[in-house]
Amino acid sequence: MPDWSSPVELMKEADVFTKFMHALLGLYAYEWFLSLDFDWDFVTGKKKFRWPMIFYFANRYLLLFAMIGIAIALDTTDEINCQTLYTFNQIAGDAAVGLASINLSIRTMAIWSQNRYIIGFLVLLMLGHWSLILQGVQLTATWVPGAGCVITKTNNTILAAIFIYSMCFDLTVLALNTYKLLGSSTKSGYGASRLAHMIFSDGLIFFIIAFLANLIATVFMLMNLNQLMSVIFNVPAAVFSTIVACRAVRRLTNFTNQGPEIYGASSAHSANVQFRGAPATSISARGLPTISSFKHAPKSGVHVQMETFTHAEDGNDYANGRKQTHDGSETDVELDIEAKGAAL
Repeated sequence: MPDWSSPVELMKEADVFTKFMHALLGLYAYEWFLSLDFDWDFVTGKKKFRWPMIFYFANRYLLLFAMIGIAIALDTTDEINCQTLYTFNQIAGDAAVGLASINLSIRTMAIWSQNRYIIGFLVLLMLGHWSLILQGVQLTATWVPGAGCVITKTNNTILAAIFIYSMCFDLTVLALNTYKLLGSSTKSGYGASRLAHMIFSDGLIFFIIAFLANLIATVFMLMNLNQLMSVIFNVPAAVFSTIVACRAVRRLTNFTNQGPEIYGASSAHSANVQFRGAPATSISARGLPTISSFKHAPKSGVHVQMETFTHAEDGNDYANGRKQTHDGSETDVELDIEAKGAAL
């Protein structure tokens, strides 16, 4: 077991810390550059900007600026105000962790069809999270001639609480998504929905990656080996959480821009899709559009129903083997996020 507080060990860890931060900066810069066209589409107006994208862009660029700030602190040879720079880096990095959870929470609100109880519950969780993030400066840094900016003290209690809260927050969001998507798909027969499957799989991947990253950071903070080892895994936790959260936002936005989603129901051999601002329409297997009863139409917009016909095994007319369909149900998962004003 090395002496974690010895000058030799601290110098060795400082060198590892510097190389590790540069590697993470390169990784995040590569991810940012690959997805820059998505951001540019909003700047040029190809994609319509909506308020939930504020959290996406804040998450993405706050972390980028924090990573640049860390590189400046590690590479500068001229004396600077290390405390001010590290204060910004810490707050921006912690904010990125909080914004990553918010991005997934907004999507959860849409999945629950803007249920006010779910919204209220998630907003309370967000406020609790940010009450920890905005506690203030949790580390002290000073300029040391010949060594540059050096972290001399960290408040591991608050920092650990932020990451533990993040893990619990992410678990709650995953549980809400799973309950709604799997529960409603079982009742309504929408288990084959590509959109529902994508949201669930993205949420599961996000939770696993973010949970492991936050767990490692929390363990090292609680071990409190020394100032550097206490915070060395904080940056990876923020980087990986931001990458997977922003990817989930981009995938969902690109999916909804591709057109309507068809929800296959194997038991009824029907398909449902929702548009906005038009009466319910039924399309028969022969391709002839018919207007169905308004009283059965979903309130959010057009309900397109496709009826399919099968032949019975005994060779009877197709009418005898026809599968019955329905005009929708109250348990349908309303995943038309754009219609709810929360498209990401």
